[in-house]
Formats: sequence, structure tokens, C-alpha cells
Amino acid sequence: MMKEQASRQQNQVKTLLPGSTIGVLGGGQLGRMMALSGTAMGYRFITLDPTPSAPCGQVAPQIEASYGDEAAARNLALASDVITYEFENVDAGVAALLEAESYVPQGSALLYTTQHRLREKRAIEAAGVPVAPYREITDLHSLLQAAEELGLPCVLKTATGGYDGKGQAVIRSADELEKAYQELAASGRELVLEKFIAFAAEVSVIAARSPQGEVKSFHVSENVHVDGILHLSIVPARIDDRIQREARKLAEKLAESLDVAGLLAVEMFVAKNGELYVNEVAPRPHNSGHYTMEACATSQFEQHLRAICNLPLGDTTLLSPVVMVNVLGQHLEEVVKRTGMRDHALDEYGIVPKLHLYGKNESKTGRKMGHINLLCKDVQHALDWIEQTQIWRQG
Repeated sequence: MMKEQASRQQNQVKTLLPGSTIGVLGGGQLGRMMALSGTAMGYRFITLDPTPSAPCGQVAPQIEASYGDEAAARNLALASDVITYEFENVDAGVAALLEAESYVPQGSALLYTTQHRLREKRAIEAAGVPVAPYREITDLHSLLQAAEELGLPCVLKTATGGYDGKGQAVIRSADELEKAYQELAASGRELVLEKFIAFAAEVSVIAARSPQGEVKSFHVSENVHVDGILHLSIVPARIDDRIQREARKLAEKLAESLDVAGLLAVEMFVAKNGELYVNEVAPRPHNSGHYTMEACATSQFEQHLRAICNLPLGDTTLLSPVVMVNVLGQHLEEVVKRTGMRDHALDEYGIVPKLHLYGKNESKTGRKMGHINLLCKDVQHALDWIEQTQIWRQG
């Protein structure tokens, strides 16, 4: 199926120049930043999202409808020269319909693969890229057997859905197995058990591939999570140069193997012995790539648009060390307040902060409301500033 998909895409490859209209399935912050970047290039945008005045809908016309609404999807197609998606939980059936009736260079096959952890892991393995050992879980007995085979600790996850630490449970002792199974099985979703990798670091690489086969990757981001939510992205990553080169090579290999058109975000664990294991992939712009907006010659959003429009890919040179810090609901008020104040610590450290807010209608604890890119001479200076503000000690 994948070869047939690639063949169909290759037969209908188009080059979309500025002035063309890009339809975005999903109206969240990724679509918003994509539209802001592309508008500067001369592209027009329209988005489909069920949320009134969604973040992307604030900067581009919005079709307000559910992702499964086929009539609305067809209206999006009629208004667009090319269609992309900004998150992978878009209805794969609608994506397939759009692929048949309009131009969707990313296709639906990769979306179908990455929406399901088991399919995703098998595709990564087929590319010759290592993943953490895993087992499909069908009932409690299979979980008990898999835990014995993989060893503890391990991580039980739903095969579909789940983000920012949701839909998973870390199991550290045998007496936690049944409870974890009952909690996650209650969702009705398929389950997968993964061996827990004792990692030295979590990293990610954003790779881009155009329909004509050009591939480029951005610098490795070192990622720090708090309560399952990305807190910091640190670039350059504080890991060995050899590991960084290997991480970029693996991401580019996956982009080629999966016939990606657009971006592929590849999250990896760096084991304590230096080995790399892919954790998961996302065929879209990614939170850990936000640092590229000011710190690179080309942002991940411009690069995604260049790829799906079949333009030459942009230069991915890193122009400045940078730390990206997420602004969650509990941080928002203090972050906004500080924008109107002179911060002498920033001047002392030589840090240039770049604030991006997403325009979400409701602020909640744990919800991503924005991020700040801290351009700096030394990433430790940015990390020290984050600590000194005490804003992010609130959770």
C-alpha cells in the first residue's frame, strides 16, 4: 500500500508558488504559526476546526466543523490548492477522502501509521531504525507475560490517542500491573507495553522531505519534560557530537523510508551507553522544533510549507544557541506581566527573549498557552534565567 501511495503522490507532484491557498486540517497553535510564517511568504490560508475562533482561525478564515465532517472537508478542498494537517489525530478517513479529491502531498498512509503506536513501531523497525523493545497487549495475561519478558520498569500505553503524558502508566513493580491494565483498558483502546529505557537524555530531530526527495534536518534538540509535558528544548543539545550526527542521520533515514512529504519530528532516547532508540514520530511541526523560529535560518514552519509546496528546502543553519521554554496556563499571567517590565538579568546574561502566545480562549493548568525562545550565547545562561524567575517553579 505504501508503494502505491508513494506512486500516486509522485504522479501528482505539484509546485505551489506564493499566492496559492493552503488548507489546514486542524486550527491549533501549530496551524496558527504555520499560517503566520506562510503569510509572510505570500501564501493564503484556510483552516478547518470545530473550536470557535481557534488559534489558526484568528489569523486565517476558518470552517467551523468537526474533523469527521465530510461536507466541510470538501469545502476546505474547494477553497485550497494544497491541504496539510497540523496534528495527527485528524480523521484518517477524511484525509483519505481529501487525498482522492484534492492535493494532499502528505497523503493518508503515513497519518494512518502514526495514529497507532503498534503500526508506527513496526514501520520504524522496517526502516532499520531501533525502537525500545515492546509487546502488543491484548489482555491481563499477555501483560503479565510481556512484563516478565521485558522486565521492570516498563511503560504501558494506549495504542491510539494520548499526548503530553496522557494514556500511559509507568509500572515499577509487579503489583502495579493489574491496576495499570484496568485503568488503561477501560478506554477501550488497544494497548502496548514498552521496555523502560534508562536514558541519559531525551532528544528530538525535525527532518523535512519534499515530494521530489530532497531531505534536510535541523539541529538536535535536548528535551526536558515535567509531568509528561515538554518543558524545555535546549539547542545545541548537551550530548556528544557523534550522537548528534547519528540522531540526524536516523531522522533523515526515517523521512526517506516513510516517503514523508513535509516534516517528520522524531523523538528519541539516548541510552546511558550512547545508543539511540526512537520513541515516537509525528508527521507535522512539533513543539520541540519551536526553537527554529528565531534560532535558525529557516523555521520549521517555513520548512514544512516549502516541503509540501515542493519548493527547494531552506537552510537549517543554527544562528544562535537557544532554549525554548513552554508557557503553560499556570505560567501565563506572570509571563505576560513581565513583558512590560525591564529585566536586568536578561541584559546581564545577554539573552534575547522571543515570546509567542497562541491566542487560546481558555487558560488551564497544564495547557500550552505559548512559548518563549531565549536566544543566548550559552544555554546555561538561559537555564539560569528560567530558574531565577521562579515562574516555572509553579509547575
